[in-house]
Amino acid sequence: MHVLVVYESLWGNTEQVARAVADKLGSVGTVDVVDSDAAPITVDGYDLLVVGGPTHAFSMTRAATRAEAVKSQSALHEPARGIREWLNLLGRPSAAIPAIAFDTRVDKPRMPGSAAKAAKHELRSMGFGTTVKQETFRVHGYEGPLLDGELERASAWADEVIAALGLGSRADR
Repeated sequence: MHVLVVYESLWGNTEQVARAVADKLGSVGTVDVVDSDAAPITVDGYDLLVVGGPTHAFSMTRAATRAEAVKSQSALHEPARGIREWLNLLGRPSAAIPAIAFDTRVDKPRMPGSAAKAAKHELRSMGFGTTVKQETFRVHGYEGPLLDGELERASAWADEVIAALGLGSRADR
């Protein structure tokens, strides 16, 4: 099992979630964790794709929302290529592989929209298997930190993914 985890992170919260998910998925195979700026534009050779990013303006970020986050919210990092742009560059998979999506979102005020839901829809339209429900992880304010227990929830969600996709552990294989 070879897993690709692609994340976009402005304050580091989404990266933390991506790494927690990757750590758990490491129990079933090799995991490559890369930010959206460095992500390959093919998934050939991978057996599972994980995509995560922050929710901005009710969906995946855009160049303008990332720039605004840096300007008005002092985001630490402004990706040149977010998950939206990366998905637009990504070629269709040569074989049907499963893909899962997650996002990070401010806890209060609760806002509608989801980067994960939008990413899942895009992945499905590209031919990826998207049977596993997307997940949201909450942060305090725009910059975070993550709410208490969110990294543990990310690990538990990865366990649910393993079970839902029938991946089992290395020991089971």
